Amino acid sequence: MQPNSEQIFHLVAALLGVYLVIFLVVLTAIIIPTWFICKKAGFSPWLSFIVVVPFGGLVLLYVLAFADWKVIPAPQAYWQQPPYPPPAAPPVPPPV
Repeated sequence: MQPNSEQIFHLVAALLGVYLVIFLVVLTAIIIPTWFICKKAGFSPWLSFIVVVPFGGLVLLYVLAFADWKVIPAPQAYWQQPPYPPPAAPPVPPPV
């Protein structure tokens, strides 16, 4: 039995729909992390949509690697370990 052209058309349309959903899921999985990376680096988060363009991810990588980040570093005191508590006093023996 040979499939007719209408069956082939429906099969291609179904496969195209499946590929479109997979493409959107993968694209979302790439754009969300780059959105947060751009935002934390002090750039516009909309710059993350450059990964949609072919080789755009490579361009974004070079922009992030060689640009001056507009974030303020945390104060050094924030990263220091808190001081240890003073040692406990030795127990006092009971009076005899």
